[in-house]
Amino acid sequence: MLSLKDIKKDYVVGDSTVSALKGVSIDFRENEFVSILGPSGCGKTTLLNIIGGLDRYTSGDLNINGKSTKDFKDCDWDSYRNHSIGFVFQSYNLIPHQTVLSNVELALTLSGVSKSERRERAVKALEQVGLGDQLHKKPNQMSGGQMQRVAIARALVNEPDILLADEPTGALDTETSVQIMELLKSISKDKLIIMVTHNPELAMKYSSRIIKLLDGKVIDDSDPLDKNVVEPIKKPEKEPTKADKKAAKKERKKLKTSMSFLTALSLSRNNLMTKKARTLLTSFAGSIGIIGIALILSISNGVQLYIDQVQSDTLSSYPLQITKTTASIGEIMNTMAKNHEDSANHDKDKVYSQNAMGEMINTLMEETKVNNLEKFKKYLDDNSDLKDLTSDVQYTYATTLNVFTESDSGVMQVNPSTLLEDMGYMSSTQMEAMSMSGSMGGMMGMGTDVWSEMIDNEELIDKQYDVIAGRLPEKYNEVVLVVDKNNEINDYVLYSLGLLDPSSLNGIVRRAMAGEDISVDSEQHVYTYDELLDLKFKVVPTPDLYKKKDGVWEDMTGDESYMKKAVANGTEISVVGILRPDEDASSASISGAIGYRHDLMTYLIDEVDNSEIVKEQIANPDIDVFTGLKFKTDENAADTDSSSETVSDSTADTESKADKTADSSDTDKKAGLVAGDSSMEIPEGMTEEQYKALMEQSGASDTGELADMGMNAMGSMDMSAIQGGDMSSLTETQKKYIASLSDEQMELMKQMLKEQSDTNADQLANSGKYSTSNYDNNMKTLGYSVVEDPDSINIYPVDFASKEKIIDIIDDYNDSVGEEDKIEYTDYVGLMMSSITSIINAISYVLIAFVAISLVVSSIMIGIITYISVLERTKEIGILRSIGASKRDISRVFNAETVIVGFVAGALGIIISYLLTIPINMIIAHLTDVPIRASIPVSAAVILIAISVCLTLIAGLFPSRVAAKKDPVIALRTE
Repeated sequence: MLSLKDIKKDYVVGDSTVSALKGVSIDFRENEFVSILGPSGCGKTTLLNIIGGLDRYTSGDLNINGKSTKDFKDCDWDSYRNHSIGFVFQSYNLIPHQTVLSNVELALTLSGVSKSERRERAVKALEQVGLGDQLHKKPNQMSGGQMQRVAIARALVNEPDILLADEPTGALDTETSVQIMELLKSISKDKLIIMVTHNPELAMKYSSRIIKLLDGKVIDDSDPLDKNVVEPIKKPEKEPTKADKKAAKKERKKLKTSMSFLTALSLSRNNLMTKKARTLLTSFAGSIGIIGIALILSISNGVQLYIDQVQSDTLSSYPLQITKTTASIGEIMNTMAKNHEDSANHDKDKVYSQNAMGEMINTLMEETKVNNLEKFKKYLDDNSDLKDLTSDVQYTYATTLNVFTESDSGVMQVNPSTLLEDMGYMSSTQMEAMSMSGSMGGMMGMGTDVWSEMIDNEELIDKQYDVIAGRLPEKYNEVVLVVDKNNEINDYVLYSLGLLDPSSLNGIVRRAMAGEDISVDSEQHVYTYDELLDLKFKVVPTPDLYKKKDGVWEDMTGDESYMKKAVANGTEISVVGILRPDEDASSASISGAIGYRHDLMTYLIDEVDNSEIVKEQIANPDIDVFTGLKFKTDENAADTDSSSETVSDSTADTESKADKTADSSDTDKKAGLVAGDSSMEIPEGMTEEQYKALMEQSGASDTGELADMGMNAMGSMDMSAIQGGDMSSLTETQKKYIASLSDEQMELMKQMLKEQSDTNADQLANSGKYSTSNYDNNMKTLGYSVVEDPDSINIYPVDFASKEKIIDIIDDYNDSVGEEDKIEYTDYVGLMMSSITSIINAISYVLIAFVAISLVVSSIMIGIITYISVLERTKEIGILRSIGASKRDISRVFNAETVIVGFVAGALGIIISYLLTIPINMIIAHLTDVPIRASIPVSAAVILIAISVCLTLIAGLFPSRVAAKKDPVIALRTE
């Protein structure tokens, strides 16, 4: 079974060599109790360690079951110790932080035995040595004899072939020694027991064979294996087949020992629990770096969340806007700047003019283009990536939203608002310009209309607004009223909506400029939620404002009775909710005071498209439905000249245009004098004395009132009645105004009317039989739109990163189409905040880099603590190696310890950081009004713990490697 052939063992000590064994040859039987006697230093323990595979022989051979061990590798020796050898040591060598049961089970865990079987076999082994009732005690809670019994049970649990006992009774009293020897003797009936002892009496009494050693040689063997016995001749073995080799390899693989990582974790955890204070302090030291990084990340995350919210809110108000007719402002500025630089090629001895206006106009004309939005809309609708990048894609149309409100005094136009025009603050031309740039005006806080389309993203609206009464609109004919953060509504909105009487503001700006004392209602009005939720409006499609008379369509907005009927038949709009901006919202997506759904506009487009006047205009694209005349085209342009000759000479007409243009300003001045406006310049042909006399006759004291009355009276006056002298068709106000005029003013009025009449005659002569309008203008006037061809597209990115991706999508589109279909867009926000995120990230990275240094330092410290642990657990290393643990298993044990420490350090750092964010948020809230809330993202917390584990694991690699390389024999001698 076991045979030693000329075993020699030499130790090199400095320059000398010490021979511990000098050619020992012994053959052992399969079951016998062998005692090896000899004085200290004779080589007994060395021989035992070589037999047990803990030490290697220098020369000779150790045969196990007829197989030489000369070619054994480390894994073969580990398997041999685990499956064939059981060690019983003088000092018991139990792992102190493990229970009795765990100590016995440990050898089985290396064999890969299942947990249930492991538990069953360990309990059976302990019962066999009389310790079935001591399973859960720790070694330090037991007597020496009990601990030696546990060691024997551990040696027997794996059912080894050989039991090696090194002075098993050396630390026991006589009575206990006898008990242990009786136990070993009973075991020797089935196994080979080799015991090293100094007690010859015990050896003589219990051993079946005694071998004596002296100076590394066998000097006596009481019962050597009989060499004269002729063993039966064995038949030569057949050459192993490929299948036999494969089976043998599989068997060897099965016998290999391996400690699972969970077992390593259990060993390390139990060891760390015996040093709780040190483990906690070590973990805290390791957590300092984690705390620093976690706090930086928490503040950075809070700032980033705030920036994200600001981005989302801001971009909901400042979208990427693409209009049908657009100009790249950036390109215009760059071109003008370049032209200016190129033009500065002259000496500086004189002052030179700069052609800024000409360059601006030329550049504007060059950079202005028409976008094909119909094709681009189809491209956007087909793009699947756009949905994740945007809060909404809003399509706007040229269809006018005509909103009215009804009252006892009549109907009032609410949208488009005419309030500023009625006040005299802006002319109709300026109002139209504001309307054309309404989207930009609304964004910049300069819009005149209080009705605006809501963004089609309920989640974003929920974030930006609180519903303080009612609900959000769900149908096309439902709207919401928006108040500010103080539950207040601007009085401009109240006047525009008719909640305050707008007629009290008529002409107020003109009167103020004339020096009159004016008063504006400054009382604070209070409205209940129910009162505001009871508001009703009427939407009237533009075609419904026209009526067909004598074959042409006439604008009926001046007919009060018609307008009452049209408004009464309009679509009723109800206010169903009141919104207030959220306190943490930095911007709002609803630019007006009334927010309506997009489907209200689509409903209105359908109504316009299906109207009679629009259908008639579409059916007759060459005829102006408002005049019945043909539209002027390139083909019939020649006819215009021949027709105009029947009215006036074309050459004279051309020459007179400049004169009429020059006279128009003079006519306006005369009109101002007729109205009593003293601020007007002196008309051409009138002396200063005549002008002063005329103004004195008009009554200087009542100039402002008369001017206001004159302007209002002349606005709707039948001028033909003045020319014909028939005053019966005039209103009382108009008659009163005419009576107040002096003779000079009447003459001026008649002269002005004659000039106007002549101008109209000239226009009629020049127009001939063709309309002065065109098809597109008429369709625009009627509010005609095609859903597939929007007037503008507003793209609302989720954040700035998404905005860049959307720009890439637009660029991809531009690359895929021809020059005529390329899209120009306006980015109102531009790089307003995109750089802020980069700066925050850069600062965070720099701070994290500094704090990471402390994390690395703490990891190095943990590595040093782990090395100290290796030194403290050296004996445990020897014990583990003696029961079959490999070098890799030893490394795994200490790696597991660093993993535990790293995990505890990371978790402790995160917990402390979470607790610290509470006072940090309180301080931030106290010092600033910015709604920044420091918080550690869950993903960041997990990553930081993982980093802590990885760093401590790396720091523990060196100590674990040192542990794996320790000589098990030397390790077992360590106390």
